Amino acid sequence: MKIVDATNTDRLIIQMAEIFLDGFSDTGSKAWSTAKECLNEVHESLEKGKISRIALSKKEEVLGWTVGTSIYDGNVWELAILVVRRDSRQKGIGRKLVTDFEEQVKSRKGITIFLGTDDENSRTSLGGIDLYPNPLEHLAKIKNLRGHPYEFYQKLGYSIAGVVPYANGFGNPDIYMSKKI
Repeated sequence: MKIVDATNTDRLIIQMAEIFLDGFSDTGSKAWSTAKECLNEVHESLEKGKISRIALSKKEEVLGWTVGTSIYDGNVWELAILVVRRDSRQKGIGRKLVTDFEEQVKSRKGITIFLGTDDENSRTSLGGIDLYPNPLEHLAKIKNLRGHPYEFYQKLGYSIAGVVPYANGFGNPDIYMSKKI
């Protein structure tokens, strides 16, 4: 496996869009729920100034994909997308893609990476409830109920930095995480 910059190659773009659509199909996400939305996102990821990297198999098939954008004058980068092809999960590819993304951010003099990890299907103790009037009280007691990815990021050194209670509607928060690079 190798990780390279994503390129505007029809074959790779189609594969990126396919794994993107499939990767979010079981999360309950309302975003990126059609092939057209995913294809548009792939094309947007190739814009100048973004980091768009893919993990390729020896056969040059896309195994995973990361996308990031710069905010706060380049001091902070958002890891906007991380997706691994379903048959390639649990093999360290996601970890390698995140590590590669961190190296890309460092090379651009970034200081912090942040990401949002939505809970749109009550996979954490924050899902399905009203987090107000004290969202941080609930956040301090977060529990992973059904394989939510926030623990994956914690293992990579990311800290929970906050929560947006109604980011995706009532009971569907976005959990913010960050890491100093």
